[in-house]
Amino acid sequence: MRVPSVAWAALACSALLSVSALAGPLDKPECIAPAKPGGGFDLTCKLAQSALQEGKYISDPLRVSYMPGGIGAVAYNAIVAQRPAENNTIVAFSGGSLLNLAQGKFGRYNENDVRWLAAIGTDYGAIIVAENSPLKSIKDLVAAIKADPTKVVFGAGGSVGSQDWMKAALTARAAGLDPKAMRFVAFEGGGEALTALQGGHVQVYSGDASEAEEQMKAGAKIRVLAVLADKRLEGKLASVPTMKEQGYDVQWPIIRGFYMGPKVSDADFKVWTDTFDKMMATPAYDKLRAERGLFKFALTGKALESYIKERMATYRQLVTDFNLKVAN
Repeated sequence: MRVPSVAWAALACSALLSVSALAGPLDKPECIAPAKPGGGFDLTCKLAQSALQEGKYISDPLRVSYMPGGIGAVAYNAIVAQRPAENNTIVAFSGGSLLNLAQGKFGRYNENDVRWLAAIGTDYGAIIVAENSPLKSIKDLVAAIKADPTKVVFGAGGSVGSQDWMKAALTARAAGLDPKAMRFVAFEGGGEALTALQGGHVQVYSGDASEAEEQMKAGAKIRVLAVLADKRLEGKLASVPTMKEQGYDVQWPIIRGFYMGPKVSDADFKVWTDTFDKMMATPAYDKLRAERGLFKFALTGKALESYIKERMATYRQLVTDFNLKVAN
C-alpha cells in the first residue's frame, strides 16, 4: 500500500520531534562568551572546551560563540528572555559580571534569574609596585597614604566602579582614605597601567595575581606587595603575603564560571553539574586550569548559588558604601 506524501511528512516530523526530545544536555553543546574573541570570557569557554573534550566527557565538541555587549548584559538578557530552556547552552561569567549585576548594569534582571552552573577557577586581586619602589609592604603603602595621599597615585585598567578601581578603593579605605579623595588613573588595559607603573607615572597598580605572575616571568620590573586572597597562593607568588596577613582584611576573588537559562530542567542541570564535578576533580583538569593562569576554585549547583548570593550582597554593600550610581 502506498503511503500518501502528506503521511510520510507527518511521520518524518514525528521522528524529528522524537529525536529532539531525546537530545541530551551534552549533545551539540554551546558555550557563549559574552564578548568579542579573546579575553577572559573566551578563555573561560575554551578551558571548558579543552577539559570536556580531552577528558571525553562529551562526544560532540563544545562550540564557542560570541555575544558581545554591555560587558555581559546582552548575553544575560538573551538567555533569560529568549533562550531560557536551552539544556545544551552554557554562558561564561566572571566576578566582573557579578559586580556589574550589582550595579544594575544588566537591566531588570538579577542573580536570581539564571541557574548558576559551575565556578571553574579564580584569580585574585594584587597590589603591585615597581621593583625600585620604596614601598616594601602594605604597611609602607598605608603609611605613605596617611603621610600625603596626593603623592600616591593608583593606576589600573578600568574606570571608576570597575573591579580594578574597587581593589584600589578598598586598599585606600583600609589606609583610612576616602576613596573619593584617592588619586586614580584609568588606563585602557593592564598592559598600559604596568608600563606607567614601571615608568614612575603611577605608584601603585591594582591588578590581578595571575597577570603579575606572568609579567614577572617575562621580566617585568615589578613587586607584589599583597594578594587579595583568603590564603597564600601557590606557584611563583607563594612568598607574597595576603592583605589579611598584613593586618587588613581585604579580599578580591575574581571567579570564572558558567550559568544556564532559568527554565533548564533539574535533570538536565544535574547532568551538567555532575559532569563538571567529575572533570574538576582530576589532575588533568588542574593542569589545564593552571596553564590558563587560574587558581583552584571549584563549586557547582547549590554551593555556587549560595556563594553568588553572598558575593552579590558584598558587592551591593560596596556600591552603597562608595556611592556608585546604580544604572536604571
